Amino acid sequence: MSYPYQIKSFDQYQQVYRHSVEQPEQFWAGIASHFTWKKKWDKVLDWNFESPDVKWFVGGKLNITENALDRHLQYNGHRPAIIWEPNDPDEHHRIITYRDLHFKVVQFANVLKNNGVKKGDRVVIYMGMVPELAVAILACARIGAVHSVIFGGFSAQSIADRLQDAQAEYIVTCDGAFRGNKDIPLKGIIDDALVQCRFVKRVIVLTRTRTPVSMIKGRDVWWEDEIKKVETMGNPDCPAEEMDAEDPLFILYTSGSTGKPKGVVHTCGGYMVYTTYSFVNVFQYEQEDIYFCTADVGWITGHSYIVYGPLCAGATTLMFEGVPTWPDAGRFWDIVDKYRVNILYTAPTAIRSLMSFGLGPVHGHDLSSLKVLGSVGEPINEEAWQWFHEHIGKGKCPIVDTWWQTETGGIMISNLAGVTPARPAHATLPLPGIQPVLVDEQGNELTHEGSLSGNLCIKFPWPSIIRTTYGDHERCRTTYFATYPGKYFTGDGALCDEEGNYRITGRVDDVLNVSGHRIGTAEVENAINMHGAVVESAVVGFPHDIKGQGIYAYVIYGNMHGDENLTRQDISQTVSRIIGPIAKPDKIQFVTGLPKTRSGKIMRRILRKIAEGELSNLGDTTTLLDPGVVEEIISGRL
Repeated sequence: MSYPYQIKSFDQYQQVYRHSVEQPEQFWAGIASHFTWKKKWDKVLDWNFESPDVKWFVGGKLNITENALDRHLQYNGHRPAIIWEPNDPDEHHRIITYRDLHFKVVQFANVLKNNGVKKGDRVVIYMGMVPELAVAILACARIGAVHSVIFGGFSAQSIADRLQDAQAEYIVTCDGAFRGNKDIPLKGIIDDALVQCRFVKRVIVLTRTRTPVSMIKGRDVWWEDEIKKVETMGNPDCPAEEMDAEDPLFILYTSGSTGKPKGVVHTCGGYMVYTTYSFVNVFQYEQEDIYFCTADVGWITGHSYIVYGPLCAGATTLMFEGVPTWPDAGRFWDIVDKYRVNILYTAPTAIRSLMSFGLGPVHGHDLSSLKVLGSVGEPINEEAWQWFHEHIGKGKCPIVDTWWQTETGGIMISNLAGVTPARPAHATLPLPGIQPVLVDEQGNELTHEGSLSGNLCIKFPWPSIIRTTYGDHERCRTTYFATYPGKYFTGDGALCDEEGNYRITGRVDDVLNVSGHRIGTAEVENAINMHGAVVESAVVGFPHDIKGQGIYAYVIYGNMHGDENLTRQDISQTVSRIIGPIAKPDKIQFVTGLPKTRSGKIMRRILRKIAEGELSNLGDTTTLLDPGVVEEIISGRL
């Protein structure tokens, strides 16, 4: 299969980009025409950023799984769709062809139907990185159920919050998951969450770790038993449900600047078109390439660039169950060597972590198959970029530094591998159809007189833009569209040079980017404050050599008795129980007060500067309620 919409030169990029901005509807209609539709759209785009209300391919009918599976069967059914590399390198890997995957998806779609799942129902998926995770996602999409994947690192409380928000009555999980040298008891965590969620009707459990689990009669069933029931029916077909282009495909929860996670909703038509288009162009994917994205499917990167984008493009996507440093720090390079990987897409955190082990783990591996490297999740620093380029790409592989978000659905700003110029630590140019602008605090668009610095917004919709936050459309409006009317506000700051290259400088709101995971400061503060003896807390980010950003917590504690370090561990454990281990603070400083204005607002700007060690530039502290508290915090800085 060739891709008629693949850009092959910088001149072509400029021409295509111009067309996409001058005639966006005509442009996207042309791209969408390369997909399988049950009924063509009546109108390409209907939009208003005030409400916000965005609809793409209005009146179009489709099912994304026909594009990810069925249309490849005739000519490419024998080709590998998913290569699965297990956590334990001694366990046998699996290669699943498009024909195999189609069969498994149809089979599990019938399992879902047999268990009462209908079009529009929400299904929470909480599994390890096994191929059945992709099968469950695609089976939901096939019958029109809305999937919501929850990352395996989240706690029972975090799962309960998401189940309640989505009112999800169905869960697909595993007995447990392997991750490095750990076994994670997924079903046990689900059971703890369900104490608060009596409305859940069915839990389907896949056997993976053979961890003993509690199975509640009438609620819990084994995946394998349910598959046998479908087999005894003669493995009936499951025709793909006709979906409207604007029907919800999935909900994915992301942290915001308030404590409550928000459910980002993506829809069937526009998401399919944009993720596939961006996948093919950014990575310059060619038939027969082996593509390896190291993300977890619990995050948007896994949705868009392990499952939907690659499969809709008929690609071979490699899924890895483990971690980059187990059983040793050469694991990624083992996988590249073993499968002759051509495209490697990973996170700066992983690169920095692997750098810290030196070049020993890289030696002895043949990395000559690599053609393209990619970075995702946070801005990549120049040192990591150079190491990746020189030691992994051997100086010959373009690195695509991709900027995008859960809410954007797909890559927004990135060089196209080997086609448009790369620049260390720069996301560079927007993809066709993406119209970024930088604005000042008042919302005025900044125009070029040399380099610019401002808040990054997008001024025109693209097909995979967030449609709403589940059950709370007003939250979607206030979070993304109210700050700068008429524009989508990303929450990120950026620089733009005279040639139009963007460099993302990080969050400008109260959201941290820890190892590529977005975590709201309010969410962490709420969790810390749940600890019985905590009076108040404030959380900020600080530079971290491996994670990019670490979490620094300032905590006012009631009566401190005994060991401070033990108390820190208690607080960390509380955060871990309420959110998950990914949100544990790196540093906890006990203080007697916090810098507040006379109206009671905590001056996080001052706390951030102290955490970063910028003590000479704290600004005017005389207007604070108690200026003396700042000196005390500085003297106790960790």
